[in-house]
Amino acid sequence: MIWWALGAAVVLSLPYWLPRVVVALRVRIFTAVNGSQGVPIPGDLVGITRFREVYSHPAADGRSRGAPLSDLFWYWLAPGSHVHQEHLEPGERYEEVARATRGMLSMPTADVEALAARCAAGAAARVRRPSMVRLRDLMMPVWAEFFYEVVFGERCPPEARDIIVGHADDVVTSLKCCGLRHMERRHRLTEYLLGSLDRVPHRLPDGMSREELAYYLQGTFFNTAVVQQAEATAHLFMVLAEHPGAQARLAAAAPGDNRPFDHVIAEAMRLYPLFGVAHRITSADIEVDDRTTLPAGSVLCFNYPEFHRAGFDDPERFDPDRWAALSARDVNHIPFGIAANRPCPAWHLAPAALRGAARELLRTLAFHTSAQHTRSLPNRGPCVVTARGARPPAGALAWLRLRDRWEDVWRSTAQLVLGTYMVLDARRSALCTRHFAGTAGEGANRG
Repeated sequence: MIWWALGAAVVLSLPYWLPRVVVALRVRIFTAVNGSQGVPIPGDLVGITRFREVYSHPAADGRSRGAPLSDLFWYWLAPGSHVHQEHLEPGERYEEVARATRGMLSMPTADVEALAARCAAGAAARVRRPSMVRLRDLMMPVWAEFFYEVVFGERCPPEARDIIVGHADDVVTSLKCCGLRHMERRHRLTEYLLGSLDRVPHRLPDGMSREELAYYLQGTFFNTAVVQQAEATAHLFMVLAEHPGAQARLAAAAPGDNRPFDHVIAEAMRLYPLFGVAHRITSADIEVDDRTTLPAGSVLCFNYPEFHRAGFDDPERFDPDRWAALSARDVNHIPFGIAANRPCPAWHLAPAALRGAARELLRTLAFHTSAQHTRSLPNRGPCVVTARGARPPAGALAWLRLRDRWEDVWRSTAQLVLGTYMVLDARRSALCTRHFAGTAGEGANRG
């Protein structure tokens, strides 16, 4: 009887200790397989006060070549990692690609908000009320439609939306080690884009083959843009679901009053930055101070969450009102990077799009949650959605909390197993290493 009781106690306590143990073990395995993780910033060599200085240094300009984790990121982002804007090395090709991306994303703010609102209205109409949704799943079709229209200048047909969502979901699911890659979903989008290049009304990058142009659109807009915007929206609505007072204030905001939305978006991005660690490879020595020099070839790992919490009063508290007296220029807040070092090309468009979508969704819907909210958001943001002003059904939040805790048990274990397999498979494939060694062909990069 005693052993039975002890066994039952262990099983019932699993949600409270097993995920943390598995995550710690997964981190150790990733570190051991991939070797040194480089120079952590902030850390012993570079403190918080030098974070911006080192991040923006001209020699902190390398992206993939020579970084131990590059093979893994190229593996996750395949196909087309070699022309993905975020992973191109500095030089003429990067400048050409960045210029084309900025051109496509150059839209008047009012048009951005209107397009995001229209796409979000379609998602709102598809939601049953009340119902339980995963915010990332709810929002990914919204941003698939949004960026399709940005790229092609016309409304997104349902079949194209489904292909984009299938691809983007596969990428982000494998990135979070919650599932293996399904390359057929990715190749389906590549084939669709190859047949659609002539319909793009924008100037595309010069010096690329048609296949590379398809990869460029796939990686920049229908991978990174769709995934990051869906994640940003999920974080935004998770914090609103956790803080009904802030949600009510946004829902009641006057048309055209963007300040409440901007403050909540800034605070959500401070607490839950889309990047955990951004790495750069130094092309020359960087002298930090009289005692510290970062040699050429160093892999610098910039820790966004730690930087975003330094220097703020009560940094763990969600407090959008703090931004009424703060400017991002004067505090540790770089949700879109730093202008001097490969900033996010959507730094202007993304907040406006978030405002437009949030304003539209909050017009008719209310969001409630009791699920865990972490920066990596492996649970995809579970929420109970009701009509605006309605309460969730009795027991719905208690059930959501219980289910989320137990899902975390199997999810963290799956992340350990699947993540370890993909780390080893990426090391075997060596997409980045082989590319820069001159031995990788298109077939290798297709993963």
